[in-house]
Amino acid sequence: MREVTERPRPAPGTPPLVQLRGIAKYFPGVVANQDVDLEVWPGEIHALLGENGAGKSTLMNILTGIYQPDAGEIIIDGYLKSLASPVEAIAAGIGMVHQHFKLVRAFTVAENIHLGWSETPRRISPQELEARTAQLSALLNLAVRPSARVDELSTGEQQRVEILRVLARKARVLILDEPTAVLTPSEARELFKALKEFVARGNAVIFISHKLDEVLEISDRITVLRGGRKVATEPTSACSETMLAKLMVGHEIVLDDLRARGPNALAISNEPVVRLRDVTAQDGTGHTVLNKVSLDIAGGEILGIAGVAGNGQKELSELLTGMRAASSGQIMLGGRDVSAADAADFADFGVGHIPEDRLRSGLAPALSVTDNAVIREYDRPPVSLGPWYRPRAAAALARKIADAASVMVPNYSMPIRNLSGGNQQRFVARREMRIATKLLVAAYPSRGLDVGAISTMMRYFVELRDAGVGIVVISEELEELLNLSDRIAVMFHGEIMGIVDSAGADIEQIGLMMGGQRAATPVRAAAMVH
Repeated sequence: MREVTERPRPAPGTPPLVQLRGIAKYFPGVVANQDVDLEVWPGEIHALLGENGAGKSTLMNILTGIYQPDAGEIIIDGYLKSLASPVEAIAAGIGMVHQHFKLVRAFTVAENIHLGWSETPRRISPQELEARTAQLSALLNLAVRPSARVDELSTGEQQRVEILRVLARKARVLILDEPTAVLTPSEARELFKALKEFVARGNAVIFISHKLDEVLEISDRITVLRGGRKVATEPTSACSETMLAKLMVGHEIVLDDLRARGPNALAISNEPVVRLRDVTAQDGTGHTVLNKVSLDIAGGEILGIAGVAGNGQKELSELLTGMRAASSGQIMLGGRDVSAADAADFADFGVGHIPEDRLRSGLAPALSVTDNAVIREYDRPPVSLGPWYRPRAAAALARKIADAASVMVPNYSMPIRNLSGGNQQRFVARREMRIATKLLVAAYPSRGLDVGAISTMMRYFVELRDAGVGIVVISEELEELLNLSDRIAVMFHGEIMGIVDSAGADIEQIGLMMGGQRAATPVRAAAMVH
């Protein structure tokens, strides 16, 4: 168990900044929260844990005025409050940065900070907006570029803008939903430093995450929800990863070596299902994002792609699924040249894709669960017969995918954005596995998933691998790749630095390759595990 230095408790008689008593929230067919109590004190970082669908987001939506509780009380600074809207919540000092950022991408940082803020002057020049933003940035110790457009920023920079926007409105309780899910390790360290400085001023943070190691590093106390109810609140110093995982799911999580192949697993194919030869790709400005990439991926193997975020992994996933065209080189799939094919052709060839951004790229958020389930198969039997679309068959397929993904859907007509992020991820994975007869490309598949859901997701991949499908898994979690992959290719600045067998891999060597050092021995793209 790791040692945690607890921050000083507030003076006797100081009330909690936030106190929730007996909170309950019900949706048709679903108990989202039931009799939940929570106290958050000045000067503490309070972690909130639970499986996907455990009720964390609902509870925070109640605290931020998005939902109204069906029972229970909200007490702020010792006074009973009714928070009828997010505007009232921020006025009470409660601010939230959501997992999916809510910035206007075409606006500058300064414009986003001041948008909808009562303290923004009615008449002000862009230069004055930027100067005010720079002052706020310095005051709150959150470095941003006031004149930059949001769509030019990295994910970490966008997150700082979101946090700055909330803190500028004098939030004393900052709620962060999966704040490190899309951050590099260095960006996460910068965030943790800013959070510690924030609570040192007598404020508080509610930190929602599935990364247990980070929760143990950053928090003072931890509350665990399961099935919409609170099951524990413990000081972090008394917790371990094993203990927290068991509290979250209700039983021990055993992470087996997933590289072991079952007795009925198909052998790894002798011929690659996918072959890349000196493939180069460029972005819209003509900048090279993939440089002479050569890879072979066998049927029945899992190839992990490691690297610090932003080194060509996203572009590689788009190339392998037909979403990005190669400017030179050759892409072979199942022995046929698909260099000029598009995404629809790749899907027809048997390529499934779990994208990095499931909500924007993997789903149509406003469409129903059923529509999203059949979006890959709407034009073929049994969903369609000739020109005729069959709603009952579509509904049956949606139920089949949800059951296979262990996703509870109260109403298949509701927009899929109403599902929790983890349920969306599992749903997309099962849908894409149905069409992945040759290749499945999964970009950061465990982002935003709890420990139990991650274990389930990894077993999905093992199931498909054993059926003879080639699988590419892109992840920043090196331990995950080592436990799952047969081989690991390391990317740096759009190039492959080397490919190593996972069995007996040298983590230090992989780390050096992630920093730009090429493997000591030449990469042999055709070398596959047998």
